Amino acid sequence: MADLLNEIKEAVIDGLQKVVPGKVQAALDAGIDPETILNEAMIKGMSEVGQLFEDGEFFVPEMLVAARAMASGMEILKPRLIQADVKSAGKVIIGTVQGDLHDIGKNLVGMMLEGAAFEVVDLGADVSPEKFVEAVKENGAQIVALSALLTTTMPSMKATIEALETAGLRDKVKVMVGGAPLSDQYAKEIHADGYSPDANRAVALAKSLIA
Repeated sequence: MADLLNEIKEAVIDGLQKVVPGKVQAALDAGIDPETILNEAMIKGMSEVGQLFEDGEFFVPEMLVAARAMASGMEILKPRLIQADVKSAGKVIIGTVQGDLHDIGKNLVGMMLEGAAFEVVDLGADVSPEKFVEAVKENGAQIVALSALLTTTMPSMKATIEALETAGLRDKVKVMVGGAPLSDQYAKEIHADGYSPDANRAVALAKSLIA
């Protein structure tokens, strides 16, 4: 059993997108509990990927490949986790703000969050403040994660936070922001609850905001 879990973990780290689903299925067929597969193989694998990134041994491409491998395994695992009623770490609405079409960073954060057992509702890129408000109402999320890669679209983050305030939802959700041109200082200025410089730290931030 430990061997199978370790094989899944290593396949996630190595980004073997075609291998992971089969290994996950084999673990399920061997009677391993879905939650154990999630925690001991998938989350452990992604945590290690995050550590390799922090240590400068992995870069964004390696992280993306690992996250995609993890996502391919989650497709097999998700229905079983729902059946087993496994508690999610929390629900996150994520999107790139209005006017910005960049989504690699946002996709990576979304996949890393899923790898840490969060439920992620991805609204895509160029998302209007109204769309974020709508999604919070529909999904009852605890966190809204906003991404921007252009200095020109950073004001859309402020507009989104203001829209949440106007809708009376601001005290119900934590807002985290990220993207290349951002800083901790800017996050404070627009009254976000937190800023993350990269996908790995976004997971730690999301956990701390919910805790």
